[in-house]
Amino acid sequence: MTHRGDGSRVLRVEQLARVEGEGAMHVEMHDGSVTDVQLRIYEPPRFFEAFLRGRAHTEPPDITARVCGICPVAYQMSACNAIEAACGVVVDGGLRELRRLLYCGEWIESHTLHIYLLHAPDFLGFAGAVELAQAHRAVVERGLRLKKAGNAIVERIGGRAIHPVNVRVGGFYRVPARAELQSLADPLRRALDDALATVEWVGGFDFPDYDHDWELVALRHPTEYPLLDGRVVSSAGLDIAPEQFDEHVEEQQVPHSHALHARIRTRGNYLVGPLARYGLNADRLSPLAREAADSAGLDGVCRNPFRSIVVRAVEVVWALEEALGIIDAYEPPPAPAVEVVPRAGTGAGITEAPRGILYHRYTFDDAGTILDARIVPPTSQNQATIERDLWQLVERNRELDDEALSLRCEQAIRNYDPCISCATHFLRLRVHRH
Repeated sequence: MTHRGDGSRVLRVEQLARVEGEGAMHVEMHDGSVTDVQLRIYEPPRFFEAFLRGRAHTEPPDITARVCGICPVAYQMSACNAIEAACGVVVDGGLRELRRLLYCGEWIESHTLHIYLLHAPDFLGFAGAVELAQAHRAVVERGLRLKKAGNAIVERIGGRAIHPVNVRVGGFYRVPARAELQSLADPLRRALDDALATVEWVGGFDFPDYDHDWELVALRHPTEYPLLDGRVVSSAGLDIAPEQFDEHVEEQQVPHSHALHARIRTRGNYLVGPLARYGLNADRLSPLAREAADSAGLDGVCRNPFRSIVVRAVEVVWALEEALGIIDAYEPPPAPAVEVVPRAGTGAGITEAPRGILYHRYTFDDAGTILDARIVPPTSQNQATIERDLWQLVERNRELDDEALSLRCEQAIRNYDPCISCATHFLRLRVHRH
């Protein structure tokens, strides 16, 4: 913390180890009022969209999985949806169910990582997961068991837990035998008990009284809690097919960030992720997940970002139930994949990554060579909303000293589980007070 002769103060938090990626936050205050808030994402651009151009239509699932080590399945599934849409192919039946099962595994491991290792320490007064484990070893061990259960699903279907290698356009290179999936059932049933205990645990945290009026955006499926496909809907009346996404959502470059800001063209910022999914699809939860949500005090729409940890825990319950149902009904498909013949055209695909909707769009020539690619990740869509949230939070807590205010801001950022990247983790926070 630096005190200047002109009365301004500069606060720097040099390292935040519980967000994924490199970023900084800049806050300016004049006469007690906030005048500027910037969430600065300054990692060098990795140009995935650029180096996809010229590649074959079969390659994006493997290439884009490397965007993220936490949610590679999300990138694979959105890529496959977009490519198959461009080629006029629908993957359904047992192959679709296997994809959903694989995705459930990713939700379980990603949400559990966030709940136990990144976010819970904020509510319990610990500096991080190591300190939490020292005081509550059994609790952290429960979280690790849950994450292991999710990893086991991804590894069994995807070939390995990180960056799966069994996913291909049209399906999989290999599908498991029924016995291979049945061996997951007992561990998943035990994990379901852990997940229910997790909802009870996080539901008892002390949450600030803090609501937002964001426009919620998520997928909506006719019968399922959104995961692999659906229409894009919002709390303000948006209801579009994935191929209409570009017509309604635009990205803008801002000077202070290497990540683009996404906005709805006619209205501005919006929110994706667990709170949006739950707010727009609570009626699609399984009975046990609905009961868990009710017991934790969640109503039909939750607009308190600090309670997002509870929604994530409820989604873990749902994902485990869904996984068990898919495994119970599973019969190996007759072939591991359907044929996908390339053709000229454009296809779009959207799935629900753990952090929110993930959009892919590809344009191909007759040979299936990629001419253009666009990828819009959840954190890009939420970045401007996070800044707005921080602005309001600082306004409401400006009487706090710099240390307390910085801690509250860091916790607010973690509410969104931003996946800035899978590289070094730290945040620099500067507060200028005049």
